Amino acid sequence: MTGSQFWMIWPDNAILSALILFVIAMPFLYAARKLVHDFLRSVGQTVGGPFRMGARWLFASARDMRERNKAVLLAHGREEVGQLIEREFERIGALVTRDLEGYPALQRKLLEEITKVEEDYKKCGEVPPPPPEWVEAVSAIAKVKSDSNEMVQRILEEIKRSVHTIHDKALGEYRRAYESRHKILNGFMPFWRSLDKTFGQVDKKLTGLQDTSSKIDAQMEKYEQINKKTDKAEHALTVSAFTQFAIATLVLLIAAGGALINFKLIALPMSEMVGAGDYITASLRTSEVAALVIIFVEATMGLFVMETLRITHLFPMIANMNERMRRRMFWAALIFLTILAGIEAALALMRDMLIADKQALLQTLAATQQAAPADPWLARIPTVGQMLLGFILPFALAFVAIPLESFMHSGRTVGGAALVMLVRVLAFVLRVLGNLVRQLCRVLITLYDVTIVIPLLIERVVKAARSGGEEAAESRPVKRAA
Repeated sequence: MTGSQFWMIWPDNAILSALILFVIAMPFLYAARKLVHDFLRSVGQTVGGPFRMGARWLFASARDMRERNKAVLLAHGREEVGQLIEREFERIGALVTRDLEGYPALQRKLLEEITKVEEDYKKCGEVPPPPPEWVEAVSAIAKVKSDSNEMVQRILEEIKRSVHTIHDKALGEYRRAYESRHKILNGFMPFWRSLDKTFGQVDKKLTGLQDTSSKIDAQMEKYEQINKKTDKAEHALTVSAFTQFAIATLVLLIAAGGALINFKLIALPMSEMVGAGDYITASLRTSEVAALVIIFVEATMGLFVMETLRITHLFPMIANMNERMRRRMFWAALIFLTILAGIEAALALMRDMLIADKQALLQTLAATQQAAPADPWLARIPTVGQMLLGFILPFALAFVAIPLESFMHSGRTVGGAALVMLVRVLAFVLRVLGNLVRQLCRVLITLYDVTIVIPLLIERVVKAARSGGEEAAESRPVKRAA
């Protein structure tokens, strides 16, 4: 018998030997049934309990983090909406100051002119007054027949001539008055057109003021929703944060591409300034580090320019400076940025010269026939383009501060939401593992009972027979008493 067959009771028959050993071990397995069940339950509680406790702790931590993220999100949203409302009020103030401050004087002038026009119009509508009573008396006298008296006839003719003269004079005065009034009315036609145009402008400005007021009402409603901490406001702010994060990331990637082009422009000439064979590490050149430092300093100066202009608010200390100190800092950062841009333009020119010298050297070493020289103006176009690019890119990188601020503020919300989701996933996994361990222990208990099914059946038959005998013994005294 070899070492691997020592357990065989029946040599050369492993199945029969295992069956005999199983039959022999079955009573012992049946006797240890309760202990094995308790052991497996203990293992399930020991292994699954920490998993479930960890899952509950992670779920509680996720709720706390979500509440903190909500508080930060609502605070940032409240500040942002408050700034929007403040800007809208400033815009309304400027609109009122610029367009409507002269409205009372204009209104008084319009009322005066309208009153004057109304008075003139009423005067134009007046009819000539009726002739006085002496005119009737003179008419009656004129009708008197005076053929017999020459003196009376002359007097009457003189009276008649005087009356006609006075009548023609009064009629001429009325006509001249009417003509002057009509001239006044004709003169007011341009004024009426100007008045109509002015009223149209006032109406347009008031409509714009009403639209701005509607925007303020919408922002105020949003501000109230944020103060009430409603789910709708939280959802809107979260969506806005994710959108800003995506846009800011895209803009930063574009800025990174511009910084890479900027690095390529100044890396080669920087090797001539600091030494091409100087290395900081085995694979990192000093010229490359110097070029990166220049780009980072340019971005920092651009950031300070944006901060001093109060376009961004990454550094509260700069925003809290007085006006004089902030102006000084602005000019200092702008001067440094301009100097660095000029240095980059010079380095770009130097790069073009180095490339041209390298090409000439290669042609000389190759002893090839040189091509005809191109037009000098055409040959200068790449050089001028590189210099312009080297001068413009630093100022373009200065605007990276705006998407950087948006990225920082929205990244807090996005990172918090991602962390909460990760913690919830871990808690779910731990809970699943804990339940899996407990169910596995239950399966092992069931498998153990299946293994000792024959003793369990015998136990069940014995218990059934015993319970039947006890019932029969109890029924006999009842029959005897009956």
